[in-house]
Amino acid sequence: MHRDTSLTALRTSAAALGLRRTRLGRMTVHAGRERGEVATLLLHGAAGSWTTWTPLIAASDRLGTPLTDVIIPDLPGWGDSAGTVDDIGAVSAELAAMVRSQGFERWRVVGHSLGGFVALDLAAREPEATVGVGLVSPSGPGVQAVVRRPFARAARVPGFAGMLLAMRALSGLGAGAPDLLRGLDRVGLLRPLAAPLFARLDRIDPSVISALADEIRPVAFGGAARLAAAYDTARWRTITASVVSVRGERDVFAAADEQARLAAIVPRFREVRMRSAGHFAHVEQPVATLRALGLGAAGGTDPRWRDYRRVTA
Repeated sequence: MHRDTSLTALRTSAAALGLRRTRLGRMTVHAGRERGEVATLLLHGAAGSWTTWTPLIAASDRLGTPLTDVIIPDLPGWGDSAGTVDDIGAVSAELAAMVRSQGFERWRVVGHSLGGFVALDLAAREPEATVGVGLVSPSGPGVQAVVRRPFARAARVPGFAGMLLAMRALSGLGAGAPDLLRGLDRVGLLRPLAAPLFARLDRIDPSVISALADEIRPVAFGGAARLAAAYDTARWRTITASVVSVRGERDVFAAADEQARLAAIVPRFREVRMRSAGHFAHVEQPVATLRALGLGAAGGTDPRWRDYRRVTA
């Protein structure tokens, strides 16, 4: 039976979503839909780009509660941005300057995976400007432990340990890695390899897998992982904004005690577990993610939304 995967499809036209594409420093940024005084800063994860947020934006439009004042950068090393994530604090400073250059003095920041790590750092460094933090499957203590001691800690987060090993193997291919990944995508082999990242692969649009083929950049991934491993998460204790984390119940990059460890570090932290979602809850279940993060209404009369509203606290 053919399943409609359009809810999870990634959009590549910024203009179609009411966004304009600009270059600010070393980052390519997609911004627009201005209505208020608080920006919504969306940060993608490793092996991603600004397009990972487009199902969420499209869902908000369809529900009649559009996300506004949106700023979505390609983080250094991914998408069309130059450089690499070589210093998390420096990236946070760039992001703060970027948002202010767009005329905003306050923001809510939402980050996926590595972007969640950066979102927490930004909130800690800019407590007065950050009015809220949303996380989607954030990288945290479990990922740090595996990068620091990959063999000793692999059993703690085996999904991430396997990804780290794959990235190291791909790094050895040098310039041939992108061609290999795109070739696997063309012949349909990348899709089953990516299956562990999602709860229901049959609901995932082909555009999501093709984006992974383009954005799995082993050198950038490895560098970001090492930076995260060396980061002192005690900095997050200074966060004053409320922090909501959304995590799929089938997120293979999360340790069993991830929620408890983050709650012990981050003040005003709470987590929402989402059924039928893996590491990309905002792609698999955009409406439920909007609801959980408080970014839009959870509703709609289209029956295709039915399975996208299963959220448990």
